[in-house]
Amino acid sequence: MQRGLSFLLAFVFAAVMLVSSCVFTVDQRQFAVVFQFGEIVNVYDQPGLAAKLPFVQNVRFYDKRILTLDSNDPDLFFTAENNPILVDAYVKWRIRDVRKFYISLGGGDEGVAETRIDPIITSSLREEFGRRSMRDTVTADRDDIMTTVLKKASSDRRISDMGVEVVDVRIKRIELPTTVSDSVYGTMETERKRVANELRSQGVAAAEKIKADADRQREVILADAYRDAQKIKGEGDAKAAAIYAQAFGQNPEFYAFYRSLEAYRSSFKNKGDVLVVEPNSEFFKYLKGAGRGGK
Repeated sequence: MQRGLSFLLAFVFAAVMLVSSCVFTVDQRQFAVVFQFGEIVNVYDQPGLAAKLPFVQNVRFYDKRILTLDSNDPDLFFTAENNPILVDAYVKWRIRDVRKFYISLGGGDEGVAETRIDPIITSSLREEFGRRSMRDTVTADRDDIMTTVLKKASSDRRISDMGVEVVDVRIKRIELPTTVSDSVYGTMETERKRVANELRSQGVAAAEKIKADADRQREVILADAYRDAQKIKGEGDAKAAAIYAQAFGQNPEFYAFYRSLEAYRSSFKNKGDVLVVEPNSEFFKYLKGAGRGGK
């Protein structure tokens, strides 16, 4: 009984191993290529289960997704004015014909494919940048450059013969080499300083002009105010004199008496004051008459 069970288990294990060696799964993100003695006998590009002959055939998988070719260092190009620029770009590509991809690259290695695609794209970029000025490359012409390079790559037989397709070409950044950028930045800094100093001098001149105009307006306003004040004061004094004249003109004797009292008040304001005047002076006219009957 035990021997029969062992035989059954061995048979089941052998059957499982045989089935597993005959069946494989194709992922939706991959191509599956079946080889027999080094030759391609079948290619699967749809997901699902597929079969192969055990021990005779083997399967190799290739990426079906869009891949990225991105160099670590930017490339040095020259514009139409022979100005050096550093361009950092990347390429999106994918395997279109896996059979041709394997045959043309002698095994279908993605790294080998990228080493062949890179110089083709770089040459196209160098040509496009060489036809344009520095100003054009950093403005609206950047999109035109990418579109033109993509069209050239799509129609290039060297790329299509590898069984691959260039999906997109993108420029990440364009910058000047360090030696050139330092000189450019120095020139820009000098120019900005010149403009800043010019603006400062214009500001100082404008401030002085405003200050001078304000001082002039101040003097004019003060002069006009003083003139108006003197005019009003003169008119007031004239009116006061007229009122006094009208009031005291009705009784001259009272007016003379009132003026004498004012003079006495001013003269004898302080006790320590000394006044040297003849007793018979007109100044004491009303003092001399003060004792007569109390008048």
